Amino acid sequence: MDHFPIFMAVEGRRIVLSGGGDAALAKLRLILKTTAKITVIAEEAAPEIHAWAAEGKLTYIPRAMEAGDAMCAVLFYAANEDDVEDARVAALAHADGAKVNIVDNLADSQFITPAIVDRDPVTIAIGTEGAAPVLARAIKADLEERLPSSLGLLARIGKTFRHAVEVLPMGRKRREFWSNYYFKNGPEAVEAEGAEGVLPALGALLDTHVMAKGAEGHVDLVGAGPGDPELLTLKARKALDKADVVIHDRLVTPEILELARREAIIIDAGKEGFGQSTKQSDIDSLIIEHAMSGHHVVRLKAGDPTVFGRLDEEIEACEAAGVSWRVVPGITAASAAVASIGQSLTKRNRNSAVRLITGHDTKGYADQDWRILAEPGQVAAIYMGKKAARFIQGRLLMHGADPATPVTIIENVSRTDQRIISTTLAEMEPTISNAGLTGPALTFYGLAPRDAVAASYDIKEQELA
Repeated sequence: MDHFPIFMAVEGRRIVLSGGGDAALAKLRLILKTTAKITVIAEEAAPEIHAWAAEGKLTYIPRAMEAGDAMCAVLFYAANEDDVEDARVAALAHADGAKVNIVDNLADSQFITPAIVDRDPVTIAIGTEGAAPVLARAIKADLEERLPSSLGLLARIGKTFRHAVEVLPMGRKRREFWSNYYFKNGPEAVEAEGAEGVLPALGALLDTHVMAKGAEGHVDLVGAGPGDPELLTLKARKALDKADVVIHDRLVTPEILELARREAIIIDAGKEGFGQSTKQSDIDSLIIEHAMSGHHVVRLKAGDPTVFGRLDEEIEACEAAGVSWRVVPGITAASAAVASIGQSLTKRNRNSAVRLITGHDTKGYADQDWRILAEPGQVAAIYMGKKAARFIQGRLLMHGADPATPVTIIENVSRTDQRIISTTLAEMEPTISNAGLTGPALTFYGLAPRDAVAASYDIKEQELA
């Protein structure tokens, strides 16, 4: 992020603009929405600027900019549509201590003006750091359609009511009050009675929340998917929006944690096979402690919580404490990984079953039915199998598996740094050790990437020819 977004206080402060043409008009249409004291300096100015000056909306100085003109200005815009003149006035403004924006010159600007959705006092700023203005405008248009025109009215009235709401405890109860106001009771009051109906509706809503008993805690056991935020389910996204506390494992990506509310408490309860781990009993205690405090807790697990996720233990802890819970499934790594290599987990005339197995459990390397797995056509997705690779390879070969059976390792499934390594059972080790895997990896036994399969067919056809 090269530009840190902030909302600057401009009420009663100076904003100075040099220029009087189309570029100046474009900026002024936005700046005039503020409560700043606006000054325009230009030898010649468009009729609109003269009209705004006559209406007292801005001060117009009909000459070229001089030293001291930007004194005490919080912002300055160079909009002369002339590179030499813009550079000259920008230097003057810098000397006067103003923050400078040169229109259409990102490199020499100290700040940029985002695309803005205006529902005063609700303001949404959209920036692309100058890389894609068209994209910013498209997002703005989409938001304009989605946000009701009454949103600004509700926000202004709600602001006057904030002190009254302090009778409600901070956190979930107060948040639910405001959610009901903005998305249910408020819009209904505006539609039924206009602005006059909003304050009575607010009062009635507050009385209802004051009389209601304290919010009870709840736990959502949520699958975060394999890592790509776009593979997060809508239900999981909504759970993160409501969460007071997010307790996550080490494989949940930072991009997904960014989707949680800013006010939420984020707790890393990572577990790592054969390494440092948070005890499951400690995780259970954390979940219950926060839920019993009336919080909405999201226990966020990579992939799907029902697949090697210790889900039952956490459900049992909730039930023992009398805490309500629900499971929000996610896309497991096997589904995302097999899609990335252009294959399917099952295929007619190849395998009618697929095994999801783990390389290790709480006791160490996990034993499987190696005799069945060694049969031709078997497919298995091996979770947490990096350190157990030699053990798994040895067991399969010992039970008669074909050394040429394809093996595919996918590291960082679905993420931007995903890596696919294709090998065979005979070379499974040392391939995995030599690959220097640092991220989470899933191993497919019995599957090769589709392009690798196609290449092998081409080689065989060439040999036959």
